[in-house]
Amino acid sequence: MLAVCYTTVTMKQSYQPSDEILSKYAELLVKFGITNRSGKRLPKGSVVQFVVPEVAKPLYFHLQNAILKSGYNPLGVFLPNDDENYNFEKGFYDSAGKFQLEFIPEKFNHGLVSEIDGNIRILAETDLHSLTMVDPKTVMCRTNALQQGKKLYYDKIDKDQLAWTLGLYGTDTMAKEAGISLKSYWNQIIKACYLDTQDPVAEWKSIDKTVQETCKKLTGLRIKSLHLVGPDVDLNVGIGDNRSWKAGGGCNIPSYEVFTSPNCHEINGRIKFNQPLYRYGKRIEDIELVFKNGEVISAKASKNLTLLKEMIKVKNGNRVGEFSLTDARLSRITKFMAETLYDENVGGKYGNTHLALGFCFKECFTGNSDKFNEEKWNSLGFNQSSLHNDIISTTDRTVTATLYDGSEKVIYEKGQFTV
Repeated sequence: MLAVCYTTVTMKQSYQPSDEILSKYAELLVKFGITNRSGKRLPKGSVVQFVVPEVAKPLYFHLQNAILKSGYNPLGVFLPNDDENYNFEKGFYDSAGKFQLEFIPEKFNHGLVSEIDGNIRILAETDLHSLTMVDPKTVMCRTNALQQGKKLYYDKIDKDQLAWTLGLYGTDTMAKEAGISLKSYWNQIIKACYLDTQDPVAEWKSIDKTVQETCKKLTGLRIKSLHLVGPDVDLNVGIGDNRSWKAGGGCNIPSYEVFTSPNCHEINGRIKFNQPLYRYGKRIEDIELVFKNGEVISAKASKNLTLLKEMIKVKNGNRVGEFSLTDARLSRITKFMAETLYDENVGGKYGNTHLALGFCFKECFTGNSDKFNEEKWNSLGFNQSSLHNDIISTTDRTVTATLYDGSEKVIYEKGQFTV
């Protein structure tokens, strides 16, 4: 087994799920998570990288086993977590000079992306506010430098040559931020991922079938634009021709959402988000955006507005790359989790709507894009950026579609799809 191991210390948490649950979780991430777009599993002998923070060491063990049992070659990365004595992320920004912030490990990036066929990344935070005192401009400088590696990664995904998924490992820090006990936090993970059932993989295949059918219906409508109306939103979203709607599939577990990449030049109106956005160790609250011809012309927030504005200043960070809806009937997530992976899939009474400022998903283009350059993608309204920031609202809204044939159709209301 190949592994990159940075630490051997395990952080003690107030609760840990059973090995039976973690084994099911690992199997779900491997057998359902890392599949290609047609739903086929990777061939035996594939190289699967799995990136796990030290606090999630028990899941690292089970992921390694699941990857091996599936006939894949595991490439493990074991990362140190921040604690009260050592804050690795903040320490980097405190000590790094400009040339180090801008350093791009090109040979490493090319080699890694070329080597791997699958990628599993586990989110497990032990300090959600580690960068509170770091200048947002410094963070954005480093983010831009990392774009080269991300572009290689996503280019391989767009070619359907790399399967990926995300999972969440609950920690005391994350549970505290969400205002619940770690056991309750894990109960949300267990329910959301159907780890309380005999065969979570079968359950997720059934959910995937449902959301994929919704995608086909929405794509078949040939939607020209959407109008979102509610107490905190009056927004027009141009969809654009040659667009398809997609669902998460195995990417992101759990994922109940249905999304598309709209025409980033045709977003007009206002929207307020009642869920916070966590980025770069900071929590941005009460975000309100006003769009004109696709660009954010006004941005408000009650907390960490400076960071929000710095993200918007990044090239095309002021335009939309994704529009998404989640049907409340599907989602088993009922609590705020202080993590976008879950909060963008929350159910509750009205499901959720989220927009992502930043890069788009080129897979939503239905034509042949083999010879497209960045200019061509931009002309079609597919946003290109180094960022992708999902911002979420769970309040009531009605979504009405204007179709290319001139008719109108309500596609979503009271938290449910109506197609």
